[in-house]
Amino acid sequence: MTRTYTLKRRAERQTQTRLRIVEAAVDLHGSIGPARTSLSQVAARAGVQRHTLYAHFPDERSLFLACSALTLERDPLPDAKRWRAIEPRRERLQTGLRAVYGWYARNAALVACVLRDAEHHALTKEMVALRLGPQMAACHAALGAALGARQRAMLRLALSFFTWRTLVRESGLKQATAVAVMVEAIERGSGKG
Repeated sequence: MTRTYTLKRRAERQTQTRLRIVEAAVDLHGSIGPARTSLSQVAARAGVQRHTLYAHFPDERSLFLACSALTLERDPLPDAKRWRAIEPRRERLQTGLRAVYGWYARNAALVACVLRDAEHHALTKEMVALRLGPQMAACHAALGAALGARQRAMLRLALSFFTWRTLVRESGLKQATAVAVMVEAIERGSGKG
């Protein structure tokens, strides 16, 4: 009985240590960015030795996978499948953009650092493509149904984190107003020119 109890406690401690490491990395990724985060910094923030970090994560990629998985587990991107059935189109666009903008608002610091670093850091770019790419493609597909080419271009602009940040954080628009502005821009995009 004692051996089973000891093994169980050890497994619990290992799980807690692993989580502490991942949380430390996520915190650093959201403050200084993944490209500027070293494994030494992660170990120090988590309160573990580097060999302990390497025991849980043999390389940076495995740590990035765990970080992105934890982040999306705690706050998943909106499920775009539900939007397809919403009619009329304006309501579907409003619902989808509200959900995406809400996710951006809750994760602004982390998303800003990650997207900035994805421009020049290969591993970060890979993680963005792996974790955010399919979900954002689903958002485009669900919200872009029956839109013309110009409207789809405006939708792509509307779904961009940087558009949300410009409208809400930099220009001071309320989130609902930013959604309304972008829905109107998408709807007007059907004109010629």
